[in-house]
Amino acid sequence: MQFVFDGHNDVLLRLWSHARDGIDPVAEFRDGISTGHIDAPRAKAGGLAGGLCAIYIPSGDLVFAEPDRTGHYVTPLAAPLERAPSLDVANEMAAIALRLDRAGVWKLCRTTADIRDCMEKGVFAAVMHMEGCEALDADLAALETFHAVGLRSLGPVWSRNNIFGHGVPFAYPMSPDTGPGLTDAGFALIKRCNELGILVDLAHITEKGFWDVARITNQPLVASHSNAHALTPVARNLTDKQLDAIRESRGLVGLNYATAMLRDDGRSDADTPISDMLRHIDYLVKRIGIDCVALGSDFDGATIPEEIGDAAGNQRLIAALRNVGYGEAELAKFCRENWLRVLASAWGEIGA
Repeated sequence: MQFVFDGHNDVLLRLWSHARDGIDPVAEFRDGISTGHIDAPRAKAGGLAGGLCAIYIPSGDLVFAEPDRTGHYVTPLAAPLERAPSLDVANEMAAIALRLDRAGVWKLCRTTADIRDCMEKGVFAAVMHMEGCEALDADLAALETFHAVGLRSLGPVWSRNNIFGHGVPFAYPMSPDTGPGLTDAGFALIKRCNELGILVDLAHITEKGFWDVARITNQPLVASHSNAHALTPVARNLTDKQLDAIRESRGLVGLNYATAMLRDDGRSDADTPISDMLRHIDYLVKRIGIDCVALGSDFDGATIPEEIGDAAGNQRLIAALRNVGYGEAELAKFCRENWLRVLASAWGEIGA
């Protein structure tokens, strides 16, 4: 079995949502439930050794558009969120992450040595990530606090605008060049992330924002859960020019399992074959090289192929990759080593 370190999941969102209904998040993750995608039993069954676990503030007003008769759709950007209630939710999710750490059902990792130690011991290696920075203010004081409790990765925006930048809509077909990029506060955020050793994630940002970050960051360029726009032209996917920049920086792209980002028609439909996942992986490998492709499932945040199902099904993708000729050394890069290399670089670890 190839152990997988995954670049993006929304398990904290699910645990937080269920906790509001009175379900204990520690018990839910430790013992497993029948809904969602990730818990400790299913992670162990599928070789999911850990991943970037997102603090994400949900947009209650967002309604995904249905395709028209031509198959096209545009979901308008979610409305901007207020900072104070967003900070409350982010604190609640961070508290859940800390509770799971104290209970020993996962470990919050701050170094790649922590992640490798968890893999050896069979403990889920969680890295605290923030997807959209609505919880942060322009003075970045809260960033310092979240970093102190374990935040080691963030995406400045989700698919909505905030004080740091602009996000892309969920739309097909559409270019990711949908609006402005970073604001002045956004440039300051990237600079401070570079200083603190917090990975900057380019998923969800506009193409202009992508190039703004590329111009000023000292880190490899990373899109934690995005696919190839040339194959599936949704706004969330990456153009060839963006992919080339990621290759040149020795960054990575994490394959998103979301079916709308895999299919030719851009639809959210679980009846999507693993061959669509292989198609994107092959394209990415040919375009940017095997060292720059990894996994970013979007478990607990998207509709994924039925053949995968949940975290327990991860090895089905790995088996499919073996069947089309990928060797064990290549699979190790896909599954974990590329992520560990990029994290080490962003976190300023010696020898990265």
